[in-house]
Amino acid sequence: MYKIILLIVTLFLISCKSEPNKISKYYSDSERDSLLTNIITYVYGKAPGATDSTKWEPQFRTYYRNSLPSFHIEKYAIENNWHYYFLIRPVGGSDKRRGVIGKFKLKEKSLMPYDFEEIVCTPHLNEEVVKDRGSFLFELLIKKGEIEEKYMNMRQYVEWPDKTLAYNKKSNNWESPIK
Repeated sequence: MYKIILLIVTLFLISCKSEPNKISKYYSDSERDSLLTNIITYVYGKAPGATDSTKWEPQFRTYYRNSLPSFHIEKYAIENNWHYYFLIRPVGGSDKRRGVIGKFKLKEKSLMPYDFEEIVCTPHLNEEVVKDRGSFLFELLIKKGEIEEKYMNMRQYVEWPDKTLAYNKKSNNWESPIK
């Protein structure tokens, strides 16, 4: 009987433990949707008719908001005014998923990111594999403030950056480093 009660209490305590790195720790449902829509505007393809310079205009917001069901923030943390994210996103025309791990700052009293950066994109994988590998990379980023080169070179975990694509923070696009 004692073992059963101990087991029940242990299971209860485990279930009550708050999960670290959940965005719900920081934002309400509506705030999360707004923030995620802003992140999608950075990381997703441009709305039809939009350009890099016009994609933030109000007429394109609906396109990015309508994409919300295909995206979710798996992990999120705030450290020293940096907002770290691990986002799982769709891959066009496939049932595979991609993980995006990065960071940004938020404008004061706003959910608008700036100084936005995608640090890592995973290969196209099944969602459970993306979650596992992306979580590993996210935890490295949080612990050390960067992902060491030895991990960045693990192609089964990191598709980009590589020798063909690097993230350009000025244009917020993945571009060839070779001009």
